[in-house]
Amino acid sequence: MSKICIFLSLTLALFVNSEQNTPIVITTWNFVNSTITAWNILKQGGYSLDAIERGTSICEEQQCDGTVGYGGSPDEDGETTLDALIMDGRTMNVGAVAALRRVKHAASVARHVLEHTKHSILVGELATQFAVRMGFHEETLTTPDSKRMWLKWYYRDHCQPNFWMGVTPDPSKFCGPYSKIDNFRHKYYNWLPIKVDRFNHDTIGMVAIDRKGDVAAGTSTNGAKFKIPGRVGDSPIPGSGAYADNTVGGATATGDGDIMLRFLPSFLAVEEMRRGASPTEAARTAINRIATHYPDFMGAVIALSIDGAYGAACHGLGDDPFPFVVQDITMHKYKIEKVNCSWPLH
Repeated sequence: MSKICIFLSLTLALFVNSEQNTPIVITTWNFVNSTITAWNILKQGGYSLDAIERGTSICEEQQCDGTVGYGGSPDEDGETTLDALIMDGRTMNVGAVAALRRVKHAASVARHVLEHTKHSILVGELATQFAVRMGFHEETLTTPDSKRMWLKWYYRDHCQPNFWMGVTPDPSKFCGPYSKIDNFRHKYYNWLPIKVDRFNHDTIGMVAIDRKGDVAAGTSTNGAKFKIPGRVGDSPIPGSGAYADNTVGGATATGDGDIMLRFLPSFLAVEEMRRGASPTEAARTAINRIATHYPDFMGAVIALSIDGAYGAACHGLGDDPFPFVVQDITMHKYKIEKVNCSWPLH
């Protein structure tokens, strides 16, 4: 190859790299501190997995919106449990925990599942046992605030709303314990629907790309308020709560997890980008797929392509736009982006 060709090739490579907004991190909602923490790792040449773990951990420590970390969203027994996921887009490996009890650092436990086991998900009491073996401290996740929240729900509001149906006594009027109704028919039964919004529940979801081009994604949440004990939503489910693939990019979701997990919106968004869709188009496709079947659901998807382009789509927030935070190599400071949630999305 001539010296001129080599010079032109190097020049082209530098031009292409200058056009890419990587490293980069994007975060659901307006969780600025988590984004800054993750970005500080990336800008110093750190790994995307470390950025995701530390960024989501900050939200756990700061109890973001009361829906991430300890002391929020008690279940119907008054206990807070945690879900988290981290995915490595280079190896396609996943670590996740669901219904984790009495351990505050769910994202870090998920990282240990990824790096110290051949499994992908550990759940419940035995996930706690694993965490303790890995050196994590066991402690209560209940706080005075979460206890007051539960007492109000149980005694003043008579367990309203809740997630039961087809049981007796009538769950729209009374607390349990419940037993099933024989010959129950869903369409003939009325129950009080649960309003799901940003304060019930809004997962922190993050996607990051580091200087090496490695993609990672992750989530952390304490789930839905007053859920039936043992319930697991979308956040720790690979392809639902988050998904990452070094050849394409990554995505993460937030919102009504019981509905969203049925559609694997993060996986769908990544696959749409693989087919050539922009991140915004990919996120819209994922949201539209859900809204077609559940027009009253609330949720959002953010997507990030391997070249640093990003986008988002949302549904069910009314007149409120959905915020998400971005910071990349071209910015001196993080930026809060907002998208409208009108539907159908085009």
